[in-house]
Amino acid sequence: MRWEGDRESDNIEDRRGGGGGGFGFGGGSIGIGTIIIAVIASWFFGVSPSTILNLLSGDGGNPAQVQSTQSHPPANDSETRFVRTVLAYTEDVWSQIFQANGARYDPPTLVLFTRRTPTACGLGQSATGPFYCPADQKVYIDLAFFNLMQQRFHVTGEFSQAYVIAHEVGHHVQNLLGISDKVDAARRHASEAQANALSVRLELQADCFAGVWANHANQMRNILEQGDVEAALNAASAIGDDTLQQQSQGVVVPDSFTHGTSAQRVRWFTRGIQSGRVEQCNTFDAGQL
Repeated sequence: MRWEGDRESDNIEDRRGGGGGGFGFGGGSIGIGTIIIAVIASWFFGVSPSTILNLLSGDGGNPAQVQSTQSHPPANDSETRFVRTVLAYTEDVWSQIFQANGARYDPPTLVLFTRRTPTACGLGQSATGPFYCPADQKVYIDLAFFNLMQQRFHVTGEFSQAYVIAHEVGHHVQNLLGISDKVDAARRHASEAQANALSVRLELQADCFAGVWANHANQMRNILEQGDVEAALNAASAIGDDTLQQQSQGVVVPDSFTHGTSAQRVRWFTRGIQSGRVEQCNTFDAGQL
């Protein structure tokens, strides 16, 4: 992926530092295997990863052990500059799309943290992976997740990492468009299976929005190199509900899906990147996902 030398976003909060790197939690240490269990439980079984991690680490959630919200000037290492540049790409693309439709795009802030950090949506933890909080309009990322992508999902390449960021920014776009609020309202009056199905459509739309972003970003900056799209598709496929459930428990339970199957995630990202059109991402009216 070509990105060196392009504009870097200033909409960054760097909360790292002071607590050491890695995946330590509380007074103990949690290994990658435990984190994977927590991630899978969070995604598919409705269990808070913090509950699992607190039980396994013996940490009762002491507020004194929560990472400070104090921000520092973002580091200047290559990985941080890459994230800042990808965020700038999302700002440029979505500002252009919103402006073309007579609206103004308010970009999210991206928070870099390690281990865990307070958010307007509750305690954010590394174990949940990157996430978007609509209450404070911030994307939260522990960059160690990109190492986990390689180790756990065997997904490599900078564009696969950019896809992850673009997907979370896609949730911000949904929030600005009022889609997230409508889905949340519908989920409150739905059965568990119906609520999960709505979550799948929301997530697949974010995948499609990530594809729309990639289409426009490449037109603007010629960022794509050979193999980049394949890397993003591999990432989308690796984190499909069916694939992860098969790997973790040996059985697939469709009613518990919250993000979509591997094939669905690939299909909707592909639809977005090929069309470059937001209107092609209406997963909620789609008869077949």
